[in-house]
Amino acid sequence: MFEFFFKYPPEVFSKASFVLLGSWPRWWLVLFVLIAAGALGYNLRRGLRGQPAASPSATAAASLALRWRTAGLWILQTALVSLILFLLWQPALSIAALKPLQNIVAVVIDDSRSMSVEDSGTARIDAAKRVLNNNLINDLSKRFQVRLYRLDAGLARLPANDAGSVTATAPATRIGAGLEELAREASTLPIGSIVLLSDGGDNSGGIGRDTIAQLRARRLPVNTIGFGSPRMEKDIELESLDVPANTLSRSRLEARVSLRQQGFNGATATLTLLAGGAVAGSRQIKLSSSGTQTETIGFDAGAAGVKNLEARIDPVSGETNAGNNRLTRTILVDDSKHRILYIEGEPRWDFKFLRRAVEDDPVVQVASLLRTTQNKIYRQGIASPEDLAEGFPNRPEELFGYQGLILGSVETAFFTITQQEIIKQFVDRRGGGVLFLGGPASLAEGGYATPPFAELLPVTLPSHKGTFQREMVEAVLTEAGKQSLICRVEDDAEKNLEHWKNFPLLANYQDAGTPKPGATVLAEMNVAGKHLPLLVLENYGRGRSAVLATGGTWRWKMQQPKEDTSQPMFWRQLLRWLVAATPGHVVASTSSPLLNDDGHVELRAEVRNLVYAPASDADVEARVVLPDGGSETVALRPDPLDEGVYSAAFDAARAGSYVAEIHARSGAHRGSDDLGSGSVAFRREDGVAESFHREQNRELLERLSQETGGRYYQPEDAHRLPDTIAYSEAGITERETKDLWDMPIVFLVAIGLRAAEWLLRRGWGAI
Repeated sequence: MFEFFFKYPPEVFSKASFVLLGSWPRWWLVLFVLIAAGALGYNLRRGLRGQPAASPSATAAASLALRWRTAGLWILQTALVSLILFLLWQPALSIAALKPLQNIVAVVIDDSRSMSVEDSGTARIDAAKRVLNNNLINDLSKRFQVRLYRLDAGLARLPANDAGSVTATAPATRIGAGLEELAREASTLPIGSIVLLSDGGDNSGGIGRDTIAQLRARRLPVNTIGFGSPRMEKDIELESLDVPANTLSRSRLEARVSLRQQGFNGATATLTLLAGGAVAGSRQIKLSSSGTQTETIGFDAGAAGVKNLEARIDPVSGETNAGNNRLTRTILVDDSKHRILYIEGEPRWDFKFLRRAVEDDPVVQVASLLRTTQNKIYRQGIASPEDLAEGFPNRPEELFGYQGLILGSVETAFFTITQQEIIKQFVDRRGGGVLFLGGPASLAEGGYATPPFAELLPVTLPSHKGTFQREMVEAVLTEAGKQSLICRVEDDAEKNLEHWKNFPLLANYQDAGTPKPGATVLAEMNVAGKHLPLLVLENYGRGRSAVLATGGTWRWKMQQPKEDTSQPMFWRQLLRWLVAATPGHVVASTSSPLLNDDGHVELRAEVRNLVYAPASDADVEARVVLPDGGSETVALRPDPLDEGVYSAAFDAARAGSYVAEIHARSGAHRGSDDLGSGSVAFRREDGVAESFHREQNRELLERLSQETGGRYYQPEDAHRLPDTIAYSEAGITERETKDLWDMPIVFLVAIGLRAAEWLLRRGWGAI
């Protein structure tokens, strides 16, 4: 319809520049239009004067209406004369076009497994072949040299333009990589345009900005023809499986599984989590119609080692694709000791019960300093007689040997200025966790409202004293606390909430003030109907801080049956949270924890020296344990733009789980001291990605065409492509001029203006 009125397709107007071919100056056109407008206005005004004089009964409104009618006629007449004058200056479009038979059109057909999906009984690959064989190749060949390519993980040219060898069995699609290869070929070949036949499925995370930039730099348009339904029918797909990459052994964790479905609204399905092939958790879920839904399954991390976790949904009757019903992730379970230093200003019941709660924990070790009298400190849990012999550490490297710090009922004056700054750096630079407990000499009572403690605290303390009260209060979970594993003393969420409601009252409480923006309140205290924060968490620098505004949780053990383990379980989980994320001297990571059909991955290490400042002169090496038990060694190079960061490329050639153990030593000028090591696990899977997101990704195809100057086509509109593909600035081009004077729309506008004037005159009785 557009071409019927405007003579040329929309691509011509979007890519062309407007020109006037007439030899007369343009200012003449403006002058003649002004002269014509003046003459027409003068003529109409004379006609107005020639009208019979208005009768005494004529109103001002009638006179005004006559003037508006005259103005309307003047506008229509002026517009018609201006259009005729404009056509005399020969308006046209100037556009770059590919020279016939001198340019190459690269036709790329998606050969990945998702193209074998049937939509309305026809496989996408068969529909793509039908488009090619239905004169598209022949029509293009009449004007251009046509090269046919097959696209999967890479790009391969098909001999003699034979699409019959495309079978849609490849396990991966990387559209960006294929387009980059064509962009490189365009530097030596006159490639004028690219035609991509695909469903838009891409396993590399999308088409990067660098790829788009390369195509635009060569002015190489990508015209896309999309295949497949935008929505899959009768399908359940797992979209993500979120689990910690690293955790402590015997930790209680939650796996967050996101899924979406089509065609099973309200149905029930079984969601199962397997660890090492054994069932770690399972539950029935109800499938929602509101887009993506997220479900959680609790599980135990188990003993140390590399664990493969698999989430899966049992196929539902009638489901068309069961290949996207499972996801696998790899986690690294650590059993190394994590040390916590606990400083307490007076003997308290909570001191005893806290230590007792973790005495059997295999990975959390509490060393404590208890002030029994004003000048006497009692040490417990020390590693050697020399450990903490001088009391609280005075040097950063001494305190930095711990992963967590607990400050009980001890006033800030107990610490020297140097020790206070070391505590701040322990959290900020070291990345440790600090827990502030309520007590008669703690928080506002102990002077913690002043720096540096005021900065570390996740709350803004009250400015007054008298915040510690020895009264019975009830602990109440917030919505965040109901979801947190720290407060999970029962596996079932409903039972856990009921257990918290039945906890004995706390023996005392402290007003901790107001939570800071960004802090998370897990529990509150009900004090005469007013809720005060009880357990508050917040990240600070590289570490984290928390407040537990009571010293009375010991009653949760003393006032419950002997076999009840909820109180020690709460403390173990809180202390594990305190230390689990504390980094070592070497923090290992990868560019992606999961590699789909492509083993290229970047190994990365953040290296810190003995006082946790970035180490810029370290020797860093990775030992990568392969799925078959073998190993490879890779040297990491320093990042010139990021101090203390080292990286290296690695190719995971085989499917399976990998563990990179990255070791760092300081530079030779400092004696090549051993800084430490860090580990990270990652996994490669082959032949899985094509089972996910099998609906047509029309958004990607349209964006690709739009940003490169091409156009998106439906298969039934592909026959129009040969007429529009020639308008490209890539390859070998020539300028073409397209006349506009004979467009049907011009004739229709002229007729319309004249007809409008006639209709107005007829309606006003002026004919």
